[in-house]
Amino acid sequence: MKDDVRDLPPFPLDPAGKDIQAEGARLRERGSVTRVELPRGVLAWAVTSQAALRKVLADPRVSKDPDLHWPAWIEGRIPDDWPLGIWVSQQNMFTAYGADHRRLRALVSKAFTPRRTQALRPQIEEITRRLLDELAAVPDGKADLREALAYPLPIEVICRLFGVPPRRRPVLRRCADGFFDTAITPRRSMTIQLLIRAILVELIEAKRKAPGDDLTSALIVARDEDGSALSEAELLDTLMLMLSAGHETTVNLLDHAIIALLTHPDQLKSARAGGPEGWAGAVEETLRWQAPVANLPLRYAVQDIEVDGVVIPKGDAIIAAYAAANRDSEVHEDADRFDVSRASKDHLAFGHGAHFCLGAPLARLEAEIALPALFERFPRLALAVDAEELLPVQSFIANGHRALPVILD
Repeated sequence: MKDDVRDLPPFPLDPAGKDIQAEGARLRERGSVTRVELPRGVLAWAVTSQAALRKVLADPRVSKDPDLHWPAWIEGRIPDDWPLGIWVSQQNMFTAYGADHRRLRALVSKAFTPRRTQALRPQIEEITRRLLDELAAVPDGKADLREALAYPLPIEVICRLFGVPPRRRPVLRRCADGFFDTAITPRRSMTIQLLIRAILVELIEAKRKAPGDDLTSALIVARDEDGSALSEAELLDTLMLMLSAGHETTVNLLDHAIIALLTHPDQLKSARAGGPEGWAGAVEETLRWQAPVANLPLRYAVQDIEVDGVVIPKGDAIIAAYAAANRDSEVHEDADRFDVSRASKDHLAFGHGAHFCLGAPLARLEAEIALPALFERFPRLALAVDAEELLPVQSFIANGHRALPVILD
């Protein structure tokens, strides 16, 4: 064991996420595996190098089920109103392990097959055109692109996929924002959890009465035809996972891609010209340079695990530090620089191993449709403030901005 790592005091992650990348750099300086402190004094290990994180994410001795493998949770040492409780208390594929995870993932993966994802292309193009038309009608030529494009596009896509009625989408968005707010008050966190559960119970009841061509109806059929396939709690929590977190990666991907291209006009020109790799290359470099999910909680050591000479003891919690690992200088030369021409854009923005993000192809598709459409429609698009003035969202999980003010033309 590396005694110097063990002797270091836990690094307190900033709940407000004021500077994700500076914090990631400090974590890397402490080593590829280092102890961190989460809200309310909960301790975990952050894995910050790309090689070490790949190893941990693919290790069958690493679980995501707190009810089986996190003693602090099992013994009641984690407060009921812990702000990150929603990330560990659900019963769905996000917190499942082994056979349970494979069973739940198989059910949900029907929504994200390559064929079904590509079938969404016309809808994504139609939603994008409508949002850009609305932007073009703004009288003063100024807009918040996070509010007007980056957020409504992916949330409408995921809500259509799951058959959520339009009137409920704004409330779901507010709930999703609360899930990612790591500085949220315990009372507010509990209120959000109760609200979204009430909305989803209503959705399930409506779809049972009038099924549609959507994934909610398909999951209900799986639940009702074979109760062993999906419990009622798993059905509810699966919907909560997909509808609360299923769009956040795309929101922050679009946010950071727009900023990166506007602050690197030569690379915007290269993307528009089709090389290197065109828009797809810009998307991959954005995912590497600014991981949309900076730190993902939580995993647990099923037994003592040695990673780069550091032993993570059995039962300890683990954070996947995606933002830090994606700027690993052992993998990327000049890793802090946005460069669509770099030969390797390897990243872990969508995870790795058994829990690799099912929605990754959909996120990429949305970005590769929305970005060229935006810059084609508004070729003189510019930031309305200096990039350094943009305020980050209040989170060490989500990596995005509260607003993205631009001048359209």
